[in-house]
Amino acid sequence: MDLTAFADDVGRYDPVTITGLGTRGGPVADVRTVYAPSGIDWIQPAEMTVCCGAGTPVAELDDALVAHGQAVAIPPSGTVGGALAAGRSGIRRLGYGPVRDALLQARYVSAAGEIVKAGGPTVKNVSGFDLCRLLVGSRGTLGFVGEVILRTRPRARHEQWFRGAIDPLDALAALYRPTSVLWDGTTTWVLLEGDERDVAAESALLDVVPAAGPPPLPVGGRWSIDPSRMGEVRGDFVVEVGVGIVHHVDPPPAPDVDPHVRAVHRRIKQRFDPTGRLNPGVDVLEPVDGSG
Repeated sequence: MDLTAFADDVGRYDPVTITGLGTRGGPVADVRTVYAPSGIDWIQPAEMTVCCGAGTPVAELDDALVAHGQAVAIPPSGTVGGALAAGRSGIRRLGYGPVRDALLQARYVSAAGEIVKAGGPTVKNVSGFDLCRLLVGSRGTLGFVGEVILRTRPRARHEQWFRGAIDPLDALAALYRPTSVLWDGTTTWVLLEGDERDVAAESALLDVVPAAGPPPLPVGGRWSIDPSRMGEVRGDFVVEVGVGIVHHVDPPPAPDVDPHVRAVHRRIKQRFDPTGRLNPGVDVLEPVDGSG
């Protein structure tokens, strides 16, 4: 994919912001807006990799991978670049891992307007600093991603949600690699994937019944806790068991960020974007739109 036009749009002088489908918040107000390229370059099923523009809708990418029996472990809404920039894994993180693990290579436009490659199509070919992991979750403050190579995963033959008034930790201990375990203080939801017979055998270990899907996630706050402290959460919430993500109706508590961590973030931002022109004003250590 030729990123020359995208790099020209980003430029190298004035403040600029980037946006996709707007599912994770809009662009910075009163700043020139650019859009990442979209479209799928190639799919290599045997290598379990796919290359696409960062502006490609996740739903479009997922549809293309269905024919190969594969999927990508990133949340299903918005664009690929938006999901990576936000860095928030979906409720299947327990089984799929963090969203950052899906990114093998990124080509992005720096604050100087240059096209930079980070990572590589295979892990064994990568050397030096792991810039891909730095870009994931940076919310476009270090560079605007234009093209990515993602790791794919086999698509499950069968999946089924179950629910029951059971202890979520007991469920986590009894099951073999559940895809997701959610708990709202009284009810536990479990997502199992694999061969239909295996799913049935696993679910028989618990006092649960099939469910139409996961519970509605409260809107208002999203934050992280030590997974061992989930019993301390109160109010209207859903916890991702074993992961420590809390979805709550209330806004997240004020972040208690170590001053040394803030100092490191400031130095990284200064190194990548000395004039602060990329998504100006965005602080990756602060909650976004009350959602943690």
